[in-house]
Amino acid sequence: MAETMKGLHRTHRCAEVTRASIGSEVTVMGWVQKQRNKGGIIFVDLRDRSGILQIIFEEADCGKESFEKAEKLRSEFVVAVTGILEKRSGAVNENLETGEVEVRAKSVRILSEAETPPFPIEAGVKTKEELRLKYRYLDLRRPDLQSNIMLRSKIVANVRKFMTDEGFLEIETPILGKSTPEGARDYLVPSRVHPGTFYGLPQSPQLFKQLLMCSGYDRYFQIAKCFRDEDLRADRQPEFTQIDMELSFVDVEDVLDVNERLIKYVAKEAIGLDVQLPLPRITWQEAMDRFGSDKPDTRFGLELTDVSDVVKGCGFGVFTSALEAGGSVRGINAKGQAEMPRKKIDALVDFAKGYGAKGLAYLSIQPDGTYKSSFAKFMTEEQLDALVKKMGGEKGDLLFFAADKLNIVYSVLGALRIEIGEMMGIIDHDKFNFLWVTEFPLLEWSEEENRFVAMHHPFTMPMEEDLPYIDSDPGRVRAKAYDIVLNGVELGGGSVRIYQDDVQEKMFEILGFTKEEAHNRFGFLLDAFRYGVPPHAGLAYGLDRLVMLLVKADNIREVIAFPKVKDASCLMMNAPDVVDEVQWADLHLAKRAEESEQ
Repeated sequence: MAETMKGLHRTHRCAEVTRASIGSEVTVMGWVQKQRNKGGIIFVDLRDRSGILQIIFEEADCGKESFEKAEKLRSEFVVAVTGILEKRSGAVNENLETGEVEVRAKSVRILSEAETPPFPIEAGVKTKEELRLKYRYLDLRRPDLQSNIMLRSKIVANVRKFMTDEGFLEIETPILGKSTPEGARDYLVPSRVHPGTFYGLPQSPQLFKQLLMCSGYDRYFQIAKCFRDEDLRADRQPEFTQIDMELSFVDVEDVLDVNERLIKYVAKEAIGLDVQLPLPRITWQEAMDRFGSDKPDTRFGLELTDVSDVVKGCGFGVFTSALEAGGSVRGINAKGQAEMPRKKIDALVDFAKGYGAKGLAYLSIQPDGTYKSSFAKFMTEEQLDALVKKMGGEKGDLLFFAADKLNIVYSVLGALRIEIGEMMGIIDHDKFNFLWVTEFPLLEWSEEENRFVAMHHPFTMPMEEDLPYIDSDPGRVRAKAYDIVLNGVELGGGSVRIYQDDVQEKMFEILGFTKEEAHNRFGFLLDAFRYGVPPHAGLAYGLDRLVMLLVKADNIREVIAFPKVKDASCLMMNAPDVVDEVQWADLHLAKRAEESEQ
């Protein structure tokens, strides 16, 4: 039978005892990691969130009753041990923070017994993720996962301290709001008291934080829970957490300045990383041209080269037809990879097709200076020489080319450079390369909707010098928008907001909204703007992504206590799940006919 605390108080966590306490009585509590019975002496490794401490049981010290209890201990039993902290009698364990000390037990209480867990509770366990997530409460006991979750807590505490010191007010905004379907799909919540209507869970606190600026709060921040009903990837979840902020009476430089200092402070406090300021900045156009991505990984080279002018009019139809259709031809130089096996090249071609490429042209420069290529027979020696020169090609290099619409070329080569970089082993995974990407396009053309859509959201301020083009050439207009990127992952993004009525009306017009539609969706914000609105701007970070990158985890699920899997379900709770008929009726919902028949 399990025992109770009976007035017992813990004096230390397991790994918080130090040499300074040797000789004193301590009480520690936790889970049994291992029990080793050596006959007259029993060794127990006791674990809590701080680490592991070795406990020694000898009958002469703890008495027969406690020794017999110690004999029963198994993995994951929860115990309380009182004893004397001593210098370790055996060899020092260099792998433990407590490797120089141990507790000689005087008494033990078994607070809870445990069944054998379905997988070992230890760091680096190679258990299938599905099983780990089903028993997430056990998975969360593992030291490496606990370290991630505790670091996440530390980062949040550091963010709160920095933001408060900078004059930001932490203000909570509603979870139940209005659905504004512009962008990702909303999660909807049916209303019981307003039949046939739905709340939308927030994809961000965007509208509320702008209203707070209208209300004069000047600097707002929030550790905000957000929701998006979209397909999941390694760095996405249906519910996620943002470090959200908004500032009044500011422009781009003000926002970037405070956020650079925030990043420097948090990185130093969390993992001891010294981030050098100012952070590098590149425009969106430069990022696309050099890296094929608006979230470039700058830890390595393999930058894109535009060879459209060199191959224009050459005999290779793949290149010329792409250019005649208004597309582009660009390439990547994989230095020293001329001897790459054909099997690997074919794998890269297949990889490129996964990003929309019809194929991938390549040319290797042999040690003797000759060319081996998939398209050499279609071009003259002079044309090939000019192409190699433009690519900076040398003996031993392997050149890859994509020819298509510019957006496809960017997508293909942007992904390919990452794949080749990993293949070549030239990406330094110990580096943390932060940078700003600025001057995003205000709008992007949607083939699906046959109209311009906002690249960020409808409240993003155009760059003043581009306003004259908003009617004649909307795609040319740049936004006062900025993303912060770390190692090829977008950490966060934001913009200066539109606060003038005429500019906002023009934005809605370009997006195809009538005045009535705009007011139906965003009337409360537009009405607020009629009563005096300050210039304002903001930014939001993905907290989960930030923690994932700082701990060098491969998946965002490794830094979230209770994550969902790829189909947005929770394996532990079996959610989402069916609800009973009464709940359906309360919410004025009707099942589809085919469901009712099943």
